[in-house]
Amino acid sequence: MSNATISATIRPEEAAHFGRLAADWWDPKGSSAMLHKLNPVRLGFLRAAVDAHWQGDSRSVRPLAGKRALDVGCGAGLLCEPLARLGAAVTGVDAAQENVAAARAHAAGGGLSIDYRCGDVAGLGLAGFDLVTAMEVIEHVADKPAFIGALAGALAPGGLMVLSTPNRTAQSKLLMVEAAERVGMVPRGTHHWDDFVTPDELRELLAGVGLVMGEPQGIAWSPTKGLHLSPDLALNYIVCVTLGS
Repeated sequence: MSNATISATIRPEEAAHFGRLAADWWDPKGSSAMLHKLNPVRLGFLRAAVDAHWQGDSRSVRPLAGKRALDVGCGAGLLCEPLARLGAAVTGVDAAQENVAAARAHAAGGGLSIDYRCGDVAGLGLAGFDLVTAMEVIEHVADKPAFIGALAGALAPGGLMVLSTPNRTAQSKLLMVEAAERVGMVPRGTHHWDDFVTPDELRELLAGVGLVMGEPQGIAWSPTKGLHLSPDLALNYIVCVTLGS
């Protein structure tokens, strides 16, 4: 990775860690298996949020037609591709060259036109996006206020932001870091519990750049339901964000 891709919000060691996982990012049984299980839950929340925000028809197959979407920390495009299929003109940003290469190849194989960029969102000058997403990203960045500021700068007036991240609780430390990495559900070194952000901390970070956070919804796990949306915020949560008036 060139030094050009390393700047204020990117931790080089984090980019390298995820870059090493690029080759099997799209394998639902590979090192990113948990993301494949998480993605439908995130998409369900996101689709409902899109319909509510723009008062769209929930039966529409392309609710993002005519809109620009930005996914930050896009990996190999696991969220970008569904956003494109929902009609958006999609830009994906990731810190790891390997992920961007894998994302471009996969999109081309599926006939999807997605603009993938490698670098730090804070240095790419991106703006005017109707939808901005950053899923499981803020816990990996070096400068959280700068990262949130860059997301705010990319959001168009009247736009919608959707963020998800692990909560910093005793339960998340036990299950998401210690147990999940020990049994191989996620690759070792993926999570650093001290970097997890609580909902109150995220709300404060967002308010600092004029963004308003809605009520977070938990992403919980149970043996019967697997990963699912829940009032329980103990492990992970997802939330809508808008520009303040």
